Amino acid sequence: MKIEEKLIHQITVPTPFAVGDVHVYVVKGDTLSLIDAGVKTDEAWQALVLQLKNIGYSPQDIEQIILTHHHPDHTGLVDRFDRAERVIAHENVNRWLTRDNEYFTYYEQYFHDFFNLHGVPERFRAFLEKIRTPLKWAGEGELTQTIEEGDSLPGHPEFQVIETKGHAQSHLSFLRKDGTFIGGDHLLHHISPNPIIEPPQLNETERPKPLLQYRANLLKCANLGIKVVLPGHGKIFSDVDEIISLRIEKQESRANKVLGLLKEYAQTSYQLCEKLFPRQYNTQIDLTMSETIGQLDYLEDKGYVTKTIEDGVLYYHAR
Repeated sequence: MKIEEKLIHQITVPTPFAVGDVHVYVVKGDTLSLIDAGVKTDEAWQALVLQLKNIGYSPQDIEQIILTHHHPDHTGLVDRFDRAERVIAHENVNRWLTRDNEYFTYYEQYFHDFFNLHGVPERFRAFLEKIRTPLKWAGEGELTQTIEEGDSLPGHPEFQVIETKGHAQSHLSFLRKDGTFIGGDHLLHHISPNPIIEPPQLNETERPKPLLQYRANLLKCANLGIKVVLPGHGKIFSDVDEIISLRIEKQESRANKVLGLLKEYAQTSYQLCEKLFPRQYNTQIDLTMSETIGQLDYLEDKGYVTKTIEDGVLYYHAR
């Protein structure tokens, strides 16, 4: 499907990540905006500059940058646009742009305790020492304005801000009145985004439950009248209802698999993770544990499982 050329241009840049290329969007309106900023590599910058030139712009023409969420493949080049006076996103993006050391220290300690609670073996502690590694691909700076659910997009009053937490606790999407949806990583055609576990906010005690958030925001999107999705990865698509139904169906299928395993005997989330992701868990312990715990959060929310703590380790039981 073709984007309306005069108003929105899709630019595709490479990343060093398994997800592959990432899309950013140049949006013309009262302000010339760049939605998302790729990853911090020379290859990404060169690709972005070339494609800007192909549509008649240069980096100096970008007046503001709007971010869908804080992940490095969406923020990497945020500090390369000298004339962009505004950087706009959900408030939770700022700690990543400013390199908030207090928050990162808290983040690392939280996951050290979290791994212990969920029975993750000691050999995976090396992962905790690399939590900050992806920051080398991420942009630096500071938000000049925050936005949230229900706001109009600055410079583009025809777009409404939609909160779409789940993949990230900073995730926002943007819906134009004609049904055009700039969705970051929330709605993708070819894959389901990982519901990534993050710590509680510094002033809170309960961690977010990203899979429950993702489901709720998928169902919310089903009622927004979305006509076409301009995603962060993969192809532009319009079969929105079918994709949402597929994502819900596959999630429930995986949850039923987890419940079946628990009906055999009580297990830790790590034991379940090994069985759900036998080829991936050794190298992607963070993503596979997030997915596993997400399914357990869903089953607990439905009343299908209970929890006990034995010798400091959390076990899940089927009811």
